[in-house]
Amino acid sequence: MTLSAVCHDADGLPVTPSAGCRVRCCDWVSGMGIAELLQQVDGSGEFGVWLGRLDGGAVFEHEAERPHYSASTMKLPVAMAMMRKVEAGELALDQPVTVHNDFESAAGGRFGVDPDEDEAPATWTKLGTRVPLGWLVTEMITRSSNLATDLVLEQVGIAAAHAALTEATLPGSPAESRIQRGIDDIPAARSGISNLMSPAGLAGVLVAVGNQEGVSGDYLRDLLAGNQWNGEIPAQLPAGTRVEHKNGWDSRIRHDGGVVRPADADPFVLVVCTTSELPDTDAQKLIASIALEAWNHRHDLEVVR
Repeated sequence: MTLSAVCHDADGLPVTPSAGCRVRCCDWVSGMGIAELLQQVDGSGEFGVWLGRLDGGAVFEHEAERPHYSASTMKLPVAMAMMRKVEAGELALDQPVTVHNDFESAAGGRFGVDPDEDEAPATWTKLGTRVPLGWLVTEMITRSSNLATDLVLEQVGIAAAHAALTEATLPGSPAESRIQRGIDDIPAARSGISNLMSPAGLAGVLVAVGNQEGVSGDYLRDLLAGNQWNGEIPAQLPAGTRVEHKNGWDSRIRHDGGVVRPADADPFVLVVCTTSELPDTDAQKLIASIALEAWNHRHDLEVVR
């Protein structure tokens, strides 16, 4: 399904798409309310949105409690759990980790990451060598390396990563999101063991990280701000806008969630999860357009519809 609309600013006046837009043909849909944008893709799949303040208060929700396959959004709770262990003295960012591709499956047996499904090549060049744990977590978040993720998760433990996720659940929100296995754990996937993330679940994690004090909070936020995959929430925002976000993608899957920090307004949290038949580029543009609508109302976020 293809969407189209005229671009408008926050006052409803027609505008030319920003020259800083980093999504090709980003003027395909803009200036609509979020509900209108979602209406245009009705029937194409499952779409969830959580938009709110950094205090955890939501101003717009659409199917926000429905879980989706998490894809790489689960990497943020893994990083959170790692920093907890660093603070406890159980791990250190400079400790060496041997890079390998053989992991214990959550279903029993062993599995390896598919290099053809990993779009971050740097970790693969280190196979058989030792690298600092901090280097791996940087690759996991900023490049979304699958191999780095499973190496970090091996150090952290699935239970600790899941605990970091569930403990960040927003008040009144069901704990539907879960981390149960590593990336590319095919034996576990075939056994029905999956990682799930709802928009509200990821929003809770972002609220927790966005408010976390101390060195660990700064470290995690800087990792998110260094994300090199910026085709969704940041794509139509003004160049230079700080967006602390983690996205994820797979077949039929395109998610992004982040803390947006305007220079002239309070920060806000946006999560969009899509599991659909949309072409991947259209799913990206949908998320970017929702982010732009939120941005246009950054001074009066409560009026977003």
